[in-house]
Amino acid sequence: MARLRALRAALGYRRARLSSLLGRVRGSIARRGVLGTLTRIARELRAPPPPRRAQVYAAPDGRFAPFAVPRAAAPRVSIVIPVYNKIAYTVACLRSLAEHAGDTPFETIVVDDGSSDDTPEKLAQIQGIQAIRNARNLGFIGSCNAGAAAARGEYVLFLNNDTVVTAGWLEALLRCFAEEPQAGLVGARLVYPDGRLQEAGGIVFDDASGWNYGRFDDPDDPRYAFRREADYCSGAAIMLPRALFERLGRFDARYAPAYYEDTDLAFAVRAAGYRVFYEPASTVVHFEGITSGTDTATGIKRYQVVNQATFHDKWRGALAQQPAPGTPIGRAASHRARGRVLIVDATTPAPDQDSGSLRMVNLMRVLRDLGYQVSFLPDNRAWVPRYTAALQALGVEALYHPYVADPVAWFRARGAEFDAIVLSRHYVASSYVGLARLHAPRARLIFDTVDLHYLREQRAADLEQRDDLARHAAATRTQELRLMRECDVTLVVSPAERALLAVDAPGVRVEILSNVHEVFGCRRPWGERRDLVFVGGFEHPPNADAVLWFVGEVLPRIRARLPDVRLHVVGSKVTPAVEALAGEAVVVHGYVPDLEPMMDGCRVSVAPLRYGAGVKGKVNMAMSYGLPVVATPIAVEGMHVKAGDEVLVAADADAFADEVVRLYGDEALWTRLSENGLLNVREHFSFEAARRAVQRVLS
Repeated sequence: MARLRALRAALGYRRARLSSLLGRVRGSIARRGVLGTLTRIARELRAPPPPRRAQVYAAPDGRFAPFAVPRAAAPRVSIVIPVYNKIAYTVACLRSLAEHAGDTPFETIVVDDGSSDDTPEKLAQIQGIQAIRNARNLGFIGSCNAGAAAARGEYVLFLNNDTVVTAGWLEALLRCFAEEPQAGLVGARLVYPDGRLQEAGGIVFDDASGWNYGRFDDPDDPRYAFRREADYCSGAAIMLPRALFERLGRFDARYAPAYYEDTDLAFAVRAAGYRVFYEPASTVVHFEGITSGTDTATGIKRYQVVNQATFHDKWRGALAQQPAPGTPIGRAASHRARGRVLIVDATTPAPDQDSGSLRMVNLMRVLRDLGYQVSFLPDNRAWVPRYTAALQALGVEALYHPYVADPVAWFRARGAEFDAIVLSRHYVASSYVGLARLHAPRARLIFDTVDLHYLREQRAADLEQRDDLARHAAATRTQELRLMRECDVTLVVSPAERALLAVDAPGVRVEILSNVHEVFGCRRPWGERRDLVFVGGFEHPPNADAVLWFVGEVLPRIRARLPDVRLHVVGSKVTPAVEALAGEAVVVHGYVPDLEPMMDGCRVSVAPLRYGAGVKGKVNMAMSYGLPVVATPIAVEGMHVKAGDEVLVAADADAFADEVVRLYGDEALWTRLSENGLLNVREHFSFEAARRAVQRVLS
């Protein structure tokens, strides 16, 4: 019976996916025409594969010529390298530091622990390093502590001499500290010379045994390619604030000469109220075992066994919270998470290009801030340059082809991990609801409408008086309402949509999770601004319709009274019809990577939407910068605004033009709308408001 249910779910997924694709194509042809639809399909299919970063590194050949390592007079990072013999590896390590120095000021402290080879002579010929030779053999821990005592940087970084660093490695570690306020220790991704993964952070079980997560796997596997909290990171490449290292008493000497000192340090960092992160954007090649070997029965390596007992005695209380040996490794790797949430959406979000993407990324931020581990599966399974990596840097497990070749198999393998699954947009959710119910039976199933598509489509049909669009809207309504009944919770973005569903879908649990915005504030006064601005991605048909109507019907009325005013049109994927509007009165910028100059420099934002649904990100965005908005009633639907207090609202061309001209010339009105708009965003569309909504949904 179980196999039969799995087969039924797999067939259901493929049938629903095919039906959804056909429906989307029909709807797109109705809105964009055949050529526009083919263009959009081509855009979605041309995403490149993920980059292959694996590289084979040969062992050092022992050849030597003098060289220099950069040395900063005021270092931000002090790199401490303990060495004992193996000068060829030490030289290779130092050469890699010189080759990949980057922009970060650093110093390099090499601590020679009584080497008997030609280490002292070779180090003396390398400029820019500070070489310290121990008077007696102190072991790995003693050498690290001696090097840290000589450090001057804000951060101290411990680096094994049998490593080779790669481009951007140091900057990535610092970036983690900058982006994670609670970070106390950050470790690099370690790879073997043959390109296989050595460690993506470490796991500690309740018996004090450890596990190198991802050992021997593909380093580009999505499971290991995102920033993640770890139990510990190998001391082969770890960094922490020097003041914190000193406050913790440096490496604990009870683990001398070596082993478990890095794990102990990670636990001490957490006990002090900080967190330990694995940072995959920092890659370090590790020739493991070159100095100490790999046999735990002899030599220094035997202390790995001895110190496990020492560590267990010291951290007995903390270890009681660790997973037991035998815990599925994926769950063990994320055991610190409050829960595990999977999000499925059509494509990887591009938050600088459309409002829906910004909402989705900020939802992931909120989930992560609340302690959830987030996995994101785009329906097209494409790795998207810049945007996929941005999710990974955010701490999201971004899934993509070829590592997720078949969603059915992937759900079968991993569905049971998740506590909640968010299915976004009806044409995506319809394919996955059966898989989620079968393979993730304990997960709360959440249908995120993004906006009510059937409402938007019906309004477009009414505006254009087209029966074909009305039929498509009716089909969408049937599908959306069915999904609401099949899922545990439905998310909408406005009270207006929740009120509509109280009539259309009685008995369905509906929660509001609206747009989420940072509040930037008003940074330039009325007198230093000029012109009008419209912001919106043009893959969304209501935006193209809005600009065409505004330029054709409203702007001439405005320029009759304000002849120097121009409209700046900003947004990705500009259509030919919108591009053709460019001229003296209209500047079509298309996509711009940074909206701040427009938000800070223009005097009025316009939102002349004639149809649509949901909450309009363009209005939220402008208000978050203190930029007043003139909008149609549709554009401010469900936004908790009062016309004349936070925005100006007008329905027809004459009234819209009047309100723009009035706002443009009235500094007192402009200032009042600016201040009240900021208050509105803080109360209803801020991260704090979103946190309350997410906690309500997942409680």
